[in-house]
Amino acid sequence: MSDISIGERIRNLRESRHYTREVMAEKADISAKFLYEIETGKKGFSADTLCKMSKALCVSCDYIMLGERGGVKGSEEIIYVLEMLDPRQLSKIRDILNILSEMCNAV
Repeated sequence: MSDISIGERIRNLRESRHYTREVMAEKADISAKFLYEIETGKKGFSADTLCKMSKALCVSCDYIMLGERGGVKGSEEIIYVLEMLDPRQLSKIRDILNILSEMCNAV
């Protein structure tokens, strides 16, 4: 569990979500410079910062620290996917969910 491997994991997660360093830093309520220092293994971070980063990246704290997929919280992953949609796509998803809700109520 080296600072370098933890930082690389955070950077890889951030990039896989197409977050700039600035966007990720804002989501985690830290500075972009501090995030850079974390990603390069130059600085460690508090448990509070770990929790904020795990929430922003929709992964468990265990995954950030150990590389173990303990589980992405389902609702957080859904929110992440929904945030990636444009308004037109989001409107269609809303329509589909309404149809499914009506079908469930009819059963």
